[in-house]
Amino acid sequence: MTVLLLGNGGREHALALALSRDPSVVGLHCAPGNPGTAAVATNHAVDATSGPAVVALARELGADLVVIGPEAPLVAGVADALRDAGIATFGPSAQAAVIEGSKQFAKDVMAAAGVPTAASRYCTTLEEAAAALDEFGATYVVKQDGLAAGKGVIVTDDRDAALAHAAEALPVVIEEYLDGPEVSLFAITDGRTALPLLPAQDFKRVGDGDTGPNTGGMGAYTPLPWAPEGLTEAIMTRVVEPTIAEMARRGTPFSGLLYAGLALTSRGLRVVEFNARFGDPETQAVLSLLDSPLGEVLLAAATGRLAEAPPLRWRPGSAVIVVLAAEGYPGTPSTGGAIAGPRLEGHDGDVHLIHAGTRRDGDVLVASGGRVLGAVGRGADLSEARAAAYAAIDDLDAPSLFHRRDIAERAAAGLIETPAL
Repeated sequence: MTVLLLGNGGREHALALALSRDPSVVGLHCAPGNPGTAAVATNHAVDATSGPAVVALARELGADLVVIGPEAPLVAGVADALRDAGIATFGPSAQAAVIEGSKQFAKDVMAAAGVPTAASRYCTTLEEAAAALDEFGATYVVKQDGLAAGKGVIVTDDRDAALAHAAEALPVVIEEYLDGPEVSLFAITDGRTALPLLPAQDFKRVGDGDTGPNTGGMGAYTPLPWAPEGLTEAIMTRVVEPTIAEMARRGTPFSGLLYAGLALTSRGLRVVEFNARFGDPETQAVLSLLDSPLGEVLLAAATGRLAEAPPLRWRPGSAVIVVLAAEGYPGTPSTGGAIAGPRLEGHDGDVHLIHAGTRRDGDVLVASGGRVLGAVGRGADLSEARAAAYAAIDDLDAPSLFHRRDIAERAAAGLIETPAL
């Protein structure tokens, strides 16, 4: 098949690598793509949020499947335009993608479906926000209602900081704080059947020891050696399947990738958020262990035949991704810094580099965004995978980039207690 992949970030590079391993994918194209995807696919300079432009490109290429990576094209209705043109598309409709585009909509869906989540208040004024902060108390959790690329959330014990964030981001959802380790679980679905991927854990704070502001994600690992038995099954039966059923009941079936971000709290499983696409950076770690043909699975989901697909197969061992970000991130990143070193255009064995925010300046690779690269390492266990990822970083010449040194460290050392379901 010929596949067109939309997006230009690290998630899309990881998807492109996985799709390129599928023998059924004989033509792979990315729009707009990045220097990393260019090594395994043909890039096209197209606005991925323009339905007419994407439809025209898909027709020109004779695409059998379009895979939508980022959230912006989904919310813009690109999947709808493609389906209206008769092109098989992996990604939810604009109406279904509102489950990520609006925190309050997601809360309404969860309430109707009986999905466990944090108590919350939807606030449209500063007075309502102040009252909600006082109702829940510290630790304060304030979330921008709309899309914010993973950076519209503040978690703080400082009430003034929480209120200031609410003032800048209205309308907001203010929630009770959820304790316990967090888990990300992705499920591929055609609106009826759902296939889970490996559970992962990501690291949102910018600094070691989970310090500093929230980011789009500074690293992740999979699988979870501390996970309680039956975790994936519990998430599917308590969260994913009821949510998919509720979306179908509303007349807005969700077909694509449903991302459930959860906390395993002292009071049980709770949903932190839903996303309508593969998560970044967890996807980079998870897909590096996938042994099934990704293109065939996504096409089955896009054409309503997922029930016919076999369970997903996985390589043994663990995977860790460590994100390299530009100085200044998650504020205003310093771009233009040169990057050199091995694995920038390929990979060797159990190590590869993911391009997230890079561009070519002549013959030089330079940083062009906040999150610039991701070093992915695989190993027999988390310790080996961590060592491989950090060794790849040490081989780079990228003085303008920084990274956390503690990704998956506590899990590898067995310091995360197994929570109860």
